[in-house]
Amino acid sequence: MSDEVETGFVRVRMDLSYDGTGFSGWAKQAGGRRTVQGEVEDALRTVTRSGERTYELTVAGRTDAGVHARGQVAHVDLPAQVWEAHREKLLKRLAGRLPRDVRVWALREAPAGFDARFAAVWRRYVYRVTDHPGGADPLLRHHVLWHDWPLDVAAMDAAARTLIGEHDFAAYAKKREGATTIREILDFAVRRTAGGVVEIEVRADAFCHNQVRSMVGALLFVGDGHRGVEWPRKVLDAGVRDSAVHVVRPHGLTLEEVGYPADELLAARSLAARNRRTLPGA
Repeated sequence: MSDEVETGFVRVRMDLSYDGTGFSGWAKQAGGRRTVQGEVEDALRTVTRSGERTYELTVAGRTDAGVHARGQVAHVDLPAQVWEAHREKLLKRLAGRLPRDVRVWALREAPAGFDARFAAVWRRYVYRVTDHPGGADPLLRHHVLWHDWPLDVAAMDAAARTLIGEHDFAAYAKKREGATTIREILDFAVRRTAGGVVEIEVRADAFCHNQVRSMVGALLFVGDGHRGVEWPRKVLDAGVRDSAVHVVRPHGLTLEEVGYPADELLAARSLAARNRRTLPGA
């Protein structure tokens, strides 16, 4: 079980952010593709002078290629002597070794029971869109999607709220063998900022693969008048993928924050999160 730390090791919590534009996602991949995990693990190995040994990171949420993170959380188990030898200067040394599109903001010894993935109680994402007829601000082009139809934000917000709660999101998820598609959306809202950017914000206990980008695709169809406010919920209730629901491009999506319970509840949360979920009455 990953929340049991091996004797002689220290679990370290890492808070980090990255611009996903130049990465093939978070997770290491074969074939030499550039990933966030690969860059951070390489930097950690170098600054701790660990030779060929790699200390593997466990992350709160594996982001896809092109997706950004402002409040990502990971943990790594380091030998106690390595942590003690480097802890005071590790953050600054990582800043000098990491590429500029990924930053580690905090490193600290994790409390007992902490697991970056399984102890998390929610993840909060924001997808950013502009419907300005001139397109996206060039300075924001890697973080904001251009939608070339005017968007009715009130209609999108109303549609988003119909998806709040615990449901089977199979209609909005890329199915994975043996994995459940039951998730609980805690908050889902759409707003327009003073600068005119439409922000679609969703917070849930966890997300299926492609779930956020699929739900955003459905909301955009509501916002531009191609579908009614009730349509995203009808898709959800149907329980099957609808060809009209498009998975929007990844660059508008940012993982903003990950939430954890009080320290004394971490171990129980980690254990509960490993249980396969079913809906009440199933």
